[in-house]
This record gives sequence, structure tokens and C-alpha cells, in this order.
Amino acid sequence: MFDTIRAEAARLKSATLSDLASARAGRRRFTVGSWSADLSRHWLDESAEAALGDLAGTAGLETAIQRLFAADHVNASEDRPALHWAQRLAAPSSHPLAEEVRAAAIASDVFGGEIRTTRLAETLGKPVETLLHIGIGGSDFGPRLLVDALRPIERTVPQVRFVANIDPEDLAFELAGLDPSTTFIVGVSKSFGTEETLYNLDRVRDWLRAALGADWTKHAALVTANPERARNWADGADVKILHMPESVGGRFSIWSAGSVACAGELGEDTLSRFRRGAYEMDEHVRTAPVAENLAAQLALLDIWNTVAMGFPARAVLAYSRRLRLLPAYLQQLEMESNGKSVAPDGSDVTQPTAALLWGGEGTIGQHSYHQWLHQGTRIVPCEFILAPALEDAAGGNAALTAHALAQAEVLANGRDLETVKAEESGLSEAIARQKVHAGGRPSTFFHTPHLTAEALGALIALYEHRTYLAGVLYGVNSFDQWGVERGKTMAGRLKAALKGEGQADDPVTASLIAAFAG
Repeated sequence: MFDTIRAEAARLKSATLSDLASARAGRRRFTVGSWSADLSRHWLDESAEAALGDLAGTAGLETAIQRLFAADHVNASEDRPALHWAQRLAAPSSHPLAEEVRAAAIASDVFGGEIRTTRLAETLGKPVETLLHIGIGGSDFGPRLLVDALRPIERTVPQVRFVANIDPEDLAFELAGLDPSTTFIVGVSKSFGTEETLYNLDRVRDWLRAALGADWTKHAALVTANPERARNWADGADVKILHMPESVGGRFSIWSAGSVACAGELGEDTLSRFRRGAYEMDEHVRTAPVAENLAAQLALLDIWNTVAMGFPARAVLAYSRRLRLLPAYLQQLEMESNGKSVAPDGSDVTQPTAALLWGGEGTIGQHSYHQWLHQGTRIVPCEFILAPALEDAAGGNAALTAHALAQAEVLANGRDLETVKAEESGLSEAIARQKVHAGGRPSTFFHTPHLTAEALGALIALYEHRTYLAGVLYGVNSFDQWGVERGKTMAGRLKAALKGEGQADDPVTASLIAAFAG
């Protein structure tokens, strides 16, 4: 299925990226809502684009989109639909399961509003000052990004603090200085069996009980798809339980009750606008033909860069302080979804799948790993995401924009030896050669004039759809994560060995445990 695009890539490797991009300038720009995305700077021409279009048809991308929004069982290994999109529907759905998912998300926002206002204070006797969100993986990355991206500069109460790590210090740091009587705990675990989350919840429960006695239950809410386990953890006490649907995967759950603490700090209206932006992106993806569909085109670009061009990594460069956590969020979304080598039918995948995704915050990264991006021996496609937040800072926003544009241009076009010598006379040959930039580094450029809640929702929904469609093209199921489970199982076995109740099978592990004991 990939032979044609590989042949096109081999043909284009003799071209220069600057020439290819010049021919595509302005022609490969997409606009959806407040976002524009420029795909000009890639090793593509009309013939290669046509080959990608044929690949989309062969892989059935349009059918895959229809199946997702029809609530078909696109999660084959778990035999269920993937209904993350239903959490941001603008109106009730005629599909019962989709409507259940939508209603659960709305109910969580309402409860978040109660935490934020005096309604919950009437129950607790004091206003909530701190929301302590406890979760890990998909139950942590999304809410953490959401609060960091949309938190107002003028801090208000309540504020969210996050705990994820099983390292005891993580919770200790976040509990420091807190008053149990003005603290509200939100524990998020879809299975309610996640070790890290339960460990931290146990410790917080003891902390609340010691200070508040039986009233501790008024200061906690649990978000889960397994309410029975949650009730057992609470020893039958009347703790608020919010529903997380089974058909919503953890890394697609930023829209769910898992973000109830975010609603508590940011307000119902902000979460509503966040979902509204995502819904508008959903409608674009659902209705636009593949050739005009931004998510589909990005997924095809991923396959082009990994399978045809052989680039093993991609860098996400967020030129926005508020999007500084986006690369970490996308690492889980893409690498946990598509970092696989076996197809749903159990056969081996014969081509590379998801690229290593990494990145950081511009312009900070320019003083660090951008050196490697510009002059290192490996080519890493980059994604620039320019999203200023302050509207009354024209000078700073102009500088931010100039830096992002400059980095993308230099990565693509480089700087040859003749130019270096012409611009900087008197350099030695050795120094002049060290100032050469090879160029040929492809990039995509995203831009929104102002990072709003709607813009953030649209961006995350875009990456979700891109991830799913890339999974279809790679031939993997984007909605399971068997690779995550084995390490958890092994850790459970090794706990016994660390206690001296048995021995590790692996000789290296056994020797390390013996050294720890000594």
C-alpha cells in the first residue's frame, strides 16, 4: 500500500525543500475557525500529493470518519465505539450511548460550578480555596494542560493543584500549606484500579479524616467508570461519584468529568466554550472531503514523513506560554494511541508507525535544542504553533511571531557557505563552515490570532482526529494500550520481592533488589 509514496519520496529527495515550498506557497493553507495551518514546507509536489490522495482512498479515510461519528465499534480490540466527540455535541443526540456521554460531561460542569460558587460552600461551611486533582496519564495530562492554558493572570479561588506521581513527595509538596476544611479532592481513575492514583487517594483520605472526621466525605468527589470500586474505597460513605463512560478513552477524556476540577477553577462558561470550539472542529472533520479536511491532511502528512521520508521523530514547538504543556499532552495522545507494531487482527505491521513526538516552548527552546534542529545530523519535521494570548502586548506578540517565522524559514532554507562569507567577511574557513545551515528541515505552521477557550478546544480536537486517522493509515487500533499494562503487572510482582517475599526472575533485577536491600 505504501510503495507508491515511497517511490515519490525517492524521486523528490533530489529536489530542494525551498524550491518545493516556493511552488506550494499559499496553496497548502487551511483555515478552520480561528486556526490557519500552512503545510507548504514539506517534501511534496502535486504528484506526491496525488499519491497521498490515492492512499487515503485505499485506506478508506472517509469511511473511517463516518464510522467514528456513527458510533460504530472503531475500537476493535475492546469491541466498543470511541465517543470522545459526543462529549462536545452542541445538541442532544439521537444515539442513546452518545447522549449518555454528552449528558455526563454537562453534569460534571454543573458540579464544577457548584464547587466554584457558594452552593458547595453552604454544605462545607466554608468556601473552597483549593481543588486537589489526583489522577495520572489521561486523567492528569488533559486537565493539567487545560488549567495552565486558560487560567486567568489575575488569580482567583478556588485554584487547582495536581498530583500524579507515586513518588510520595509529589503529594507532600501539593498538600503543603493547605487547610483541609477549605480543600476539595477530585480523584480521577476510569478503572478505579490505577495504583498511583489509589495510593495518593488513600493518603489524602487519611489526611482529611484526621482533620475533619466523618465530614471528610463532603470534601471529595470521584470520577470513574467503576462506581462500585469507588464506593468500596470510600468504605460505603456517601462520596460524590461522577460518571466517566467506558467508551471514552483516558487520553481522549479532557472533555469528560475528569476535568471537573478545571470547571471548578475556570467556570462552567469557559468549559462550555472549550467544548464549543472542539465541536466546530468536529463538524469540519465530519463534513469536509479528504482533500479539504485538515485532520485528514495532517494524518497523511504524518504517514508521508514517517513511512515515505523515513523521519523517525517530530517536534511540536509551541510559541505560546499557555501551550507549554501541549507537547507532553500530545505525547500521550499520539504515542500511546499509535505507538504499536501489531494490527487489530494480530498481524505484524510492516511499516514504521507513530513518530517520536517531543517539543517545548518557544522562544525558550531556541536557546537549547534548536541548535540540534538546525545543524544536527538528523532531520526532524517541526510543528510551529503560534498562539499569542495577551491582546494588549503588540510589541511582544510581534517579536514572538517574528521568532517563530524566522525559525521555520531558516530550518527550511538554511544558509550556504557563500552567503555566510558574503554577510560576515573576515571569517576563517573553519568558522565560516560552522555557520552553515543545511536547511531542508520541513515544518507545519499553525496560527491563531488569540488563544481563546474555543481555539484551544478546536486545536485539541484536531489532534485527536489526526491521531485516529493516522492510526487507520498505519493499520493499528488507536484506542487500546496493551503496551502500558505489562509494566504495571511486573511492578506488582516486584513489590513482593522488594519486601523479601520472593525473588525476581530476571537476574539483573534480582541483583538490583539485593543491592537496594544491602
